[in-house]
Amino acid sequence: MTNWTPIGSINDIPRRGARCVMTPQGKIAVFRTMEDRVFAIDDHCPHKGGPLSQGIVHGAAVTCPLHNWVISLETGKALGADEGSVRTIDIKLEGDRILARLEPLAVAAE
Repeated sequence: MTNWTPIGSINDIPRRGARCVMTPQGKIAVFRTMEDRVFAIDDHCPHKGGPLSQGIVHGAAVTCPLHNWVISLETGKALGADEGSVRTIDIKLEGDRILARLEPLAVAAE
């Protein structure tokens, strides 16, 4: 069963900015575009693990601050000639609240 978990408010993220959120599955970066679209992806570049939350947001993409890889916020894929991708997390807005669809953690068999 999938859970929609509140992870913050759109008002906490500046336009063309990001915030990090710790989840049971790890740290994710939540981005807000100039058009108030909200996306969430894992906060590490597939190239060398750079912090995408510290990158430059342009359109529906972010440029990694370490080596300028451009990552699609919609698909998580590296754009251009680069190969690689990061996990995307489904997001929805309820008023100002941002909710993320987080998979429950698997319980280890004993």
